[in-house]
Amino acid sequence: MIKTWVRMGVLALLWGSAFLWIKLALRGFTPIEVAVLRSVLGAAVLFVLARIAGQRMPRGRTMWGRLVVAAFFCNAVPFALFSIGEQTVDSGIAGVLNATTPLWSLLVGLVLGTERGTHPARLGGLLLGFGGVLLIFAPWERSGLLGWGALALVAAAASYAIAFAYMARKLAGTGGPIATSAAQLGVASGLAALALPVDGGRPGFDGLAVLAVVLLGVFGTGFTFYLNYRLIEDEGPTGAAVVGYLLPVVSVALGAVVLGEPVTVRVVAGVVVVLAGVGLTRVKPRRVRVAA
Repeated sequence: MIKTWVRMGVLALLWGSAFLWIKLALRGFTPIEVAVLRSVLGAAVLFVLARIAGQRMPRGRTMWGRLVVAAFFCNAVPFALFSIGEQTVDSGIAGVLNATTPLWSLLVGLVLGTERGTHPARLGGLLLGFGGVLLIFAPWERSGLLGWGALALVAAAASYAIAFAYMARKLAGTGGPIATSAAQLGVASGLAALALPVDGGRPGFDGLAVLAVVLLGVFGTGFTFYLNYRLIEDEGPTGAAVVGYLLPVVSVALGAVVLGEPVTVRVVAGVVVVLAGVGLTRVKPRRVRVAA
């Protein structure tokens, strides 16, 4: 049990710190450069781990076509959007908005008609979660956080939800997960690189930014993919769900301690409401036993 909690804590720390590394990396790199570099470094880590695990790279035109779609929505787009968003939004807030992915997953399922077993508690959680997002943004206040950067972060979380729905139907159980993830990040590197010509000018060389992007790619991307896979394999999806609750707490704490980002009462309340909403969306209806 202790080993499980330690593993969850390490994964939450690595994953939650990714938003801090993005913020620091933007001091010396453009948003698209950050997306490309973290994909390249993450892919390199996973390629090595796949070789160690004896997993072979995906084969076949159909499989690689599916990887292109998955890489676009799960990596290239959200990686770029999180970097774009963090140009104007605190890293802690970015971590909180990342935690809204389950809300978007439920919404996507409802729209596509693939979500079954929906009941009032889950629908209430959906409304509560998005209410927490509104509380954080506070568009009714002049000091509110609503802007293009915030919208980019929300779009990134929605992109993850679309990707997860697609991957669950097209990629689940199709081969070694580490090798598949390595190939997916490799494809994402190429897709993100296509946007480099339209990217803005680089801020200038910054040694801390170089260190941050390396940590982001190696630990915040590569090893988190691997640890998340191992956690799901050993503890089931429940363990991964717990990490989802810890992640925004880590991102907010690191942003406050390392970068001095303000933690207002409204933001804390918004985090609590968002996580409560996510928790309700995970509630499953009780099965009613019919007497024979």
